[in-house]
Amino acid sequence: MQKIELMAPAGNFESLQAAIDNGADSVYFGVEQLNMRARATINFTLDDLEEISSRCSKKGIRTYLTLNTIIYDHDLSIVKTLITKAKEADITAVIAMDQAVISVARTIGMEVHISTQINVTNIETVKFYALFADTIVLSRELSLRQVKKITEQIEKEQIKGPSGRLVEIEIFGHGALCMAVSGKCYMSLHSHNSSANRGACKQNCRKKYTVIDQETGFEMELDNEYIMSPKDLCTIDFLDQVADAGIKVLKIEGRGRAPEYVASVIKCYRDAIDSLAKGTYDKEKVIGWMQELEKVYNRGFWNGYYLGQKLGEWSTGSGSHATQKKVYVGKGMHYFPKANIGEFKVEAYDISVGDTILITGPTTGAQEMKIDEMFINDQNGTTATKGDSVTMPLAFRIRPSDKLYKIVATEFAQA
Repeated sequence: MQKIELMAPAGNFESLQAAIDNGADSVYFGVEQLNMRARATINFTLDDLEEISSRCSKKGIRTYLTLNTIIYDHDLSIVKTLITKAKEADITAVIAMDQAVISVARTIGMEVHISTQINVTNIETVKFYALFADTIVLSRELSLRQVKKITEQIEKEQIKGPSGRLVEIEIFGHGALCMAVSGKCYMSLHSHNSSANRGACKQNCRKKYTVIDQETGFEMELDNEYIMSPKDLCTIDFLDQVADAGIKVLKIEGRGRAPEYVASVIKCYRDAIDSLAKGTYDKEKVIGWMQELEKVYNRGFWNGYYLGQKLGEWSTGSGSHATQKKVYVGKGMHYFPKANIGEFKVEAYDISVGDTILITGPTTGAQEMKIDEMFINDQNGTTATKGDSVTMPLAFRIRPSDKLYKIVATEFAQA
């Protein structure tokens, strides 16, 4: 069984570094506005492409530019510029759904991956897009049985992409699920004139609604008021079945989420994929991974449609069900490399010896650790408050742009 490629989201440099540090095989990211997270995250600029490529190439990590929105005529010059710059920066591939993007990429010899937005659901459609693309993301509503049938046919019929390699199948493995599954949603466009298919979804489906009978005015009682907000997808507890389906790339959703989310999820799935390869994947490990995944942003978990379920499972409330959250403490000030000591300025929340902290930054990524000792205003101490200068031993370098957080339990944490 070929080892699965673990694909991580990167909405900014903090998340990119978190993905690199925690074992991602590839990363996907958006530049400017022509991607499906145009408003949900900061996004990168054209000038960032060289830095993204440089950081990833040093670790042998593949880089994928998402250019998977609907494209209009006035976008075409931007599309050509983006793809040309990506090619010059040695970005590995472009993820596309519009034929214009596919055509531009193929014209300059850049590798193409087909987005889930195209809704590939059968082997004949795979054959068609294999004329242009080396990797195809299947529709999210397919079961693993259907996925496996497609991968078996690719092998049997030796369906190859432009590179001459067998076409690789990619599926989503973890993260937010849209109520439209893989299809195009117009709810945000209708209600806010903000098109989800242009990366500007307002996520109004995630809110609480009351259903009213227009004839009688009767308000219908619902068991779950969040009837359009699916729980997050999670496949780590049946990853062995996912691997058996013959997929080559497992995609983690989350370009709009925080760097600690990327760090935690990628670390768990890295461990799980490696355990599969070693033959040590078991229920006990799954329990541990699930506990770690529950600590970061989630709306509750379900297995999607992979195991044959026909209807979605809906979240029971708004926002995250994470068992932990971060609260801002202060900022990085200085790092003393000879002593491996970091200095911080406390600007908000208190921290004490024994606390778990998170340090994030564009170069630092997302580093979590427990405070074993610290000096407060150059004196050995146990609790630092607003205004204090704090130094502590660190196994990694910090920068003045870094932010310091304390990790605390939420109402969802088990007693």
